[in-house]
Parts: sequence; structure tokens; C-alpha cells
Amino acid sequence: MKVTEHIAKAKETLFSFEVIPPVKGRNIEELYSNIDPLMEFNPPFIDVTTSREEYVYIDRDGLYDKRVTRMRPGTLGICAAIMHKYDVDTIPHVLCGGFTREETEYLLVDCQYLGIDNVMALRGDAMKEQKYFEPTPGGHTYASQLVKQIADLNQGNYLHDVVETDNAPDFCIGVAGYPEKHMEAPSLPSDLRWLKHKVDLGADYIVTQMFFDNRKYFEFVALCREAGIQVPIIPGIKPIAVKRHLQLLPQVFRTELPEVLVEAVEACKDNQAVREVGIEWAIEQSRELREAGVPVLHYYSMGKSDNIKAIARAVF
Repeated sequence: MKVTEHIAKAKETLFSFEVIPPVKGRNIEELYSNIDPLMEFNPPFIDVTTSREEYVYIDRDGLYDKRVTRMRPGTLGICAAIMHKYDVDTIPHVLCGGFTREETEYLLVDCQYLGIDNVMALRGDAMKEQKYFEPTPGGHTYASQLVKQIADLNQGNYLHDVVETDNAPDFCIGVAGYPEKHMEAPSLPSDLRWLKHKVDLGADYIVTQMFFDNRKYFEFVALCREAGIQVPIIPGIKPIAVKRHLQLLPQVFRTELPEVLVEAVEACKDNQAVREVGIEWAIEQSRELREAGVPVLHYYSMGKSDNIKAIARAVF
């Protein structure tokens, strides 16, 4: 079922979360152990991230050979495994970075074969060795181009042919939104214009980047509506878990932390105390958002579920 259909059918705010594929060589049971505790809150869908490729250097008798690898492969396989085990919809993250247009089409065809109805279309981050995002040769530069390719496929327009078929895919397309603007956008109005462009091309819903002040989300939604963006806007929530998040999150995600939260974290004696502060803050955020009638509360679990479970138990 599509995300938009789940939202239309729901009588109250839904619960969802995303998971990260295990590092290659690890057992999928580790992933299941973090999903199991969250299933009591009846998530209608679970997102599965896709990681960028990275370079490794292999010693060849004193000469180093530069190779490309992925430390967390298997997004599509994990989606299929989760669907089979939990009878829940899954949403693979589809990236521009690291994939040619042809590889993207093959991935989407596989999604259709597996009965996956939703995809999250993202540009992806720059590789670790890159200062700025560089498109893969033969791939997309912008998420809007990826949205268009998916929307075209929904119409039976494949890359090198128009296929006359009664079985064209019908993907529900999610995209990212940034209440505090994307780090590379020159301004929030500019960022909103690009977001509307993605919606005009076929995006069906938006999931926001994490934020820690609900006013940022409410203001963002209001600006989106003024700009003519009418699709569902799902807030993304991440609980702070360790002290270094005070520096890491603003640096990596360009998000501003409220001073009250900063002071509470700084006063903690250890990371266990920080974790409790993060849980309580996210609970208050979630309660206010739920009372405001948001369609879904989406949690960035980062591979751990104990804090998400504590939040969900207090909110749902």
C-alpha cells in the first residue's frame, strides 16, 4: 500500500521509523532485534536507507590499488526480508549518488517485482573524499531528476523505450524537505522552490530532516502551503543520544538546537543521562506534533531502538 493511502486511511497520527542496513558480514538478526521492539506500535511502513559507496585502498605489493566498495549493501534485500517477516510495507531509499540512470531503472524494476509500492528519492551525500556532491557519470545530479525518472517509469516510459504494458509500476514517491533549508541552498525560499519543483514532477509526500524546535516544522509547513505544496509533510524526529551530538548534528545536518536543550545536555554527567534528556525532549516534541494532527511521526533510529521504543510508548 502507498504511504499516501496509509495516511488517507488513518484516523490518527501514524508511527514510522527508518533502519540502516547492517555492515556487510553482520547477521540480519541484529537488525531484526532492533525492529522487533517497535512492532507493537504498528508501523504501516519502515524506511531502509541506502549508503553511498566509498573508496578503499588495497595493498598490491607496495602499490595501493584504489577500489570502490559499499560497507552497507543490501537495501532491497532487507526491504524484501522485512516485508516477509513483519507483513509491513517497506520504503527503499533510492539515491542519485553512486548509481547510473540504468542502474536506477534496474533497481526500480526489482522493486516492482517485489511488490514494493513506495520509494524515497534522494540525491545523497557527497562521498567522504569529496568536499561537495559530485554526480556519478551517467547518473543524476539532482533529486528532481530522479523523481522525474520514477514518475516517467510510472507512465511506462523506460529509459530507452516506451513499453506498452498494463503492468507499469505505480510508485508513491517520497522526497526530503528541510525546515531549516538544505545546507547547500542559498536561502529557504530558494530551497522551497526546488521542493515544489520535485512535487510538480511527481513527488507524493515529504519527510523532513530532523529538527529540535517544533516551530521550525510548523513554519516550514505554512511556507510550503503558501508556495502551493499540498502533499503530506511528515516530520522527522531524532532523539539526542550522546554529548557529541551537540557539535555533530549542527555540523553535519545544519540544524539549530534550542538553548534549553543544549544546557540540559551540557549538565549531564554521562551519556546515559544525555540519552534520557534526548528521550524526554523527543517525547514533548512528539506529543505537540501529534496534537497538531501531523500525518505521521517518523523517527530516525540510527540502528538502535531502545530510545525510540521509550518515546513511542509515551506518545502512542
